[in-house]
Parts: sequence; structure tokens; C-alpha cells
Amino acid sequence: MRFLVDRCAGRRLADWLREQGHDVRSATEVWPDPGDQALLEWARREERVLITIDSDFGALVFRAGEAHCGIVRLPDVPASARIALMGEALARHAEDLAAGAILTVATDRVRVSWSPWGGPVPRSN
Repeated sequence: MRFLVDRCAGRRLADWLREQGHDVRSATEVWPDPGDQALLEWARREERVLITIDSDFGALVFRAGEAHCGIVRLPDVPASARIALMGEALARHAEDLAAGAILTVATDRVRVSWSPWGGPVPRSN
């Protein structure tokens, strides 16, 4: 799977995803922080699932109607638990993410949401 990891989600999570064989880009590759709108566009353009702890992406997707290729939100997950919870979420919801779902991961549950603007963006030839 292809991911873009927001700065706030952490380098350790990005490194772990790479170790699992995923194609991972990190927002830390860009300086200064490009902002939420630019990160969402970057993830969409490269057909990557965005991983963040930031709640602003929900507003961009559900209120502003921004397109995306899937989002994983880890809003209240302590850094020490992110890798384990991300592993569980991927094991159970990889197909949902590939189809453009928005996962909100908490320590005791995963909520799967869908927006009309989610899903892979058709590639132009």
C-alpha cells in the first residue's frame, strides 16, 4: 500500500510501515510544513493513503469536499501505541483503505467512514 505520513503521526510509524514493505513518503521530506491542504493534495496526486493525528482533514474532506485516496486518523492514540494499532487497522481494513475509506483509530475501536470524494483518482495516460 502507498502512504503519506504527516509529521504529527511520527517518523517511527513511517519507518515501521516501510519495514512492512509499504511504499511510504513522509511530510518531513518537505520543509517547512506545507499545510493540510497541500498534504491532502500530495497524497491524492500520488494515490497515497494519508496518515495523521490531525482532525482538520475531516473538515477538508467532509465539509469542503476535498478528494482523497483514503485517510487514517489516529487522533487520541499515544505515540507508544500507534504502530500496534496501525498494524491491527491494516490487518482488518486494508481493503477499505484501498477503496478510499477514512479510518479513525482509537485505542479501543476503529470507525470506518466514507465520503463521496474518496477513492483512487483515475490516472491519465
